[in-house]
Amino acid sequence: MGTASVVGLLVPAFEDGSPAAVAGGTATGALFLLVTGRLLAKHDVKVGRWRGAGVRRSVLVFAVLFLHSLPEGMAMGTAYASEREGLGLFVILAITLQNVPEGTSVAIPMAGAGFGRAQMFWAAVLTSAPQPLAAPLAYLAVETVTGLLPFSFAFAAGAMLSLVFTQLIPDAFTRTTWRLASIGTAAGATLMLVLSAVLGV
Repeated sequence: MGTASVVGLLVPAFEDGSPAAVAGGTATGALFLLVTGRLLAKHDVKVGRWRGAGVRRSVLVFAVLFLHSLPEGMAMGTAYASEREGLGLFVILAITLQNVPEGTSVAIPMAGAGFGRAQMFWAAVLTSAPQPLAAPLAYLAVETVTGLLPFSFAFAAGAMLSLVFTQLIPDAFTRTTWRLASIGTAAGATLMLVLSAVLGV
């Protein structure tokens, strides 16, 4: 996801737009994600008969990932609105791959809180629901306002990179899991670079 943000979004943004537009878009995207996460963290929640810290964490993870899907969908729509061959497919593949561990990260705390398998399944699926909604909106916006493309690229990249550094890396790189996390990071980055080369992005 981090590699896709840099190679698939930030690099094209710098090539098509001014440094000021790219910096502004990146900062806005990062701020959007950080503020959203902070607001969600302040609320205590309960779901039906389920209560406790495990339920709060489950709902928080779901809500954060649900909202994170908005900039991911924007990244898809923005990539397809550009004239770069293969960029849309590259971004979709990158986001599809990271949707797998995202769905798992929702299911794990739900299992600990006592939710059923069907609830865990649908919660994992619904975390990506905003993507097909945000993608066409971003596509239409960029098509209508051509100067929006670099800013939109940078916004999506800023939000996605903030997700990586504030949510994914701290959870993955613990004292006992950092070796496997390092291998996974290297494998994922290599896969994205290979896809980028194959698709000519």
